[in-house]
Amino acid sequence: MKNLALYYKPTCPFCIKVLAHIKMHHLDVELRNKSSHPEFEAELIEATGKGMVPCLRITSDTEDTWMHESSDIVAYLKTNH
Repeated sequence: MKNLALYYKPTCPFCIKVLAHIKMHHLDVELRNKSSHPEFEAELIEATGKGMVPCLRITSDTEDTWMHESSDIVAYLKTNH
């Protein structure tokens, strides 16, 4: 099973697009607001080398995959959840 976490900023229009999709489809995605939790931004930078949001972290039993770009994230969620 895969666990999903979305790193986002509430004022980012691309993040709002992904958040709206998650809410509309009642998806089980952990939300990680990097604006109010600096530790989330630190995790993001450590893993990807940049603090760009939105970023979907897909955790499986064997690895983490990090996905940027709102359109790619929405397409992934439509296909896989």
